[in-house]
Amino acid sequence: MKKLSPLLVLTLVIGLGGCANKQAVEQQVESNQTTQYVDQRDPFESFNRDMWTFNWDILDKNILRPVSLSYARNMPSFARKGLYNFALNLEEPGNVINNLLQGKVADSLISLGRFLLNSTFGLLGTLDVATDAGIARHDESFAETLGVWGFGSGPFLMLPALGPSDVRDSSGKLVEGAYFPLDTTIYISFTSNLIKALEKRASLVDQEQLLNDAVDPYALMKNVYFQDQQFKILDGKVKTTQEEQDLNDDIDSYLDNL
Repeated sequence: MKKLSPLLVLTLVIGLGGCANKQAVEQQVESNQTTQYVDQRDPFESFNRDMWTFNWDILDKNILRPVSLSYARNMPSFARKGLYNFALNLEEPGNVINNLLQGKVADSLISLGRFLLNSTFGLLGTLDVATDAGIARHDESFAETLGVWGFGSGPFLMLPALGPSDVRDSSGKLVEGAYFPLDTTIYISFTSNLIKALEKRASLVDQEQLLNDAVDPYALMKNVYFQDQQFKILDGKVKTTQEEQDLNDDIDSYLDNL
């Protein structure tokens, strides 16, 4: 059976359930609010919701979304791809370290080989010659390493401009900022993060309607974030209940018949 990511499953469930009675869902949300349900993962929910509104309704609407779409439309495709390859190549030394810390020695050596190959024959990483040669990426962040070591995520955090995070993820990003070559100059680190942010935001345009149609966009975003984090830490080997497994089987059958 195909391996489905939590985000894909959630997207399909929302799409297939679009004909459901939204009023009934809203009544359920109101019922949960009256019982003062508290998400243990989100002790700062009041602050996080305010920050989500600021990020989504102000920063994204007026800055990030229009800038990313303008970048995607106006940047020549070859230059855009080259810049993105360059940014991803800067992450390879981090992949070397994190794979090694997780006991994935073979993957660590592959990441090292990719970095050396792309940085030389790939013109500083603007060409992904390693992938063209059949050498696949093995992305691992330090936050995932902490998760593999057994560290919990800690409280959920909605950061200004940076979006959803948690204590483990934020700590991991601070450590990765000290990895070579991102630690060489602030300009390299800033440029890399900017390119990845623009590409990521442009790629999410088709999923905006999911948030717009959601009864509680904040809760949807938070649940997708935690599912995605768990999916990465477990390398896609997420344990599912029988009900979830049946849902995956139904979705897989549906996709096969398209």
